[in-house]
Amino acid sequence: MTQALKVAIIASARFPIREPFAGGLESHTWSLARALTRRGHQVTVFAAPDSDPHLGVDYLPVEALSLSASARADVSMSAEWWLAEHHAYLGLMLDLVERPARFDIVHNNSLHYLPVAMAQAVTTPMITTLHTPPTPWLESAISVRSGCRVTFVAVSAHTANAWRHLIPDARVIRNGVDLDRWRPGRGGGPLMWSGRIVPEKGTHLAIQAARRAGWPVQIAGPISDANYFRSEVRPLLGSSVQYLGHLSQQQLRSHVAAASAVLATPCWDEPYGLVVAEALACGTPIAGFAIGALPELVDDSCGRLVPPGDADALAAVIPTVVGLPRTRVRARAVQDWSQDRMIEQYVELYHEMAP
Repeated sequence: MTQALKVAIIASARFPIREPFAGGLESHTWSLARALTRRGHQVTVFAAPDSDPHLGVDYLPVEALSLSASARADVSMSAEWWLAEHHAYLGLMLDLVERPARFDIVHNNSLHYLPVAMAQAVTTPMITTLHTPPTPWLESAISVRSGCRVTFVAVSAHTANAWRHLIPDARVIRNGVDLDRWRPGRGGGPLMWSGRIVPEKGTHLAIQAARRAGWPVQIAGPISDANYFRSEVRPLLGSSVQYLGHLSQQQLRSHVAAASAVLATPCWDEPYGLVVAEALACGTPIAGFAIGALPELVDDSCGRLVPPGDADALAAVIPTVVGLPRTRVRARAVQDWSQDRMIEQYVELYHEMAP
C-alpha cells in the first residue's frame, strides 16, 4: 500500500464543484478528489463557494472587494468578477507560501494563471494539469521566468502537443471515468448530446445531423451562452428534439446509457472530451467530429468520426454507429479510460515529487 499523502487540489473559483456540474472540468475535479480520498489520501479542495462540502473543501473567498471610490473610478478598473477571482487565488498562493508544511503536493486543476505564476515562491511540489489549449495568461505565467517550478500534465496527447512550444515534456494522463458509476445501459433510445450549450460545442450541428438522419435527439447541459441558445438552438427544438435541462450526474447517466448513440460536435480544439469517455463507459457509441483529442478516444470499435463541422457527414454515419456492439464499446472504456488508471498515474507522479 502506498503512503498516504496530504494533497491540495486548486479548483475553479468561478463555478462550484458540485452537481449539476458547470462543465467537464468541475466534474473531473469532483471525481478526482473523491477517488483520492477513497484511497486514503488527505485531500483539501480549494474551490468556489457553494462547492460540495463532502469533498473537504476550503472555500476560496470569491467576493466583491471593498475598493475605494478612487480605485473604482480608475480607467483601468477590471470587471469585478475578474478582480474577485484574482484576489481569491492571490490569497491562496500567499497562504501556501507561508505554510509550506501543510501539504505534500499541490495539484493545480484550475485554469487560472496565478498558481503557475507564483509557483516559484511555493516550496511544496506543484503539478498543473493542462485542460485547455494555450491561453495568453497561462503562456505568460509559464514563460515569465526560465525554469518554471511546475510539473505539467496534459489531459491528452493532442493537448500536450499544443503546449509543446513552451512545455516540451508534459506528461500525458488522460481523464478517467468511474466505471462503477457509468454503467452499461440498454441503449435503443433517442440520440443524446450533452455539454455546455455554447457555440464552440456545436449543439446546433448535433440537432441538424440527428434530424437529417431521421433520429430523435435529447439535449442536456447548462445554457452557458443565452444568446446562442436563443438564436441557434431553441428554434430547432420540437417533437423530435428535446431539451432536458441541466441534469445531475445520475440523471445524465440514465439518459446516456439509454441512448442509441451520443453525438460529439466540438467546433474548437477539444482538449479531451469527458462526455465521450462517459458515453463509452455506458456502452453507448459515438458519432462525432474528428477534432482535438477526439481521435484519441474514438476508433472504429466504438464510433465514427467525420470532418469537423460537417452535419451531413455526421448524419450519414449515424446508422452505422447505432449498430455497433455495446459490449465492445464498453470494453474500449474499460481498457483505456478508467478512473482507476488515471488515479494510479497521478499518485505515482505525486510520490515521485513529494519529499
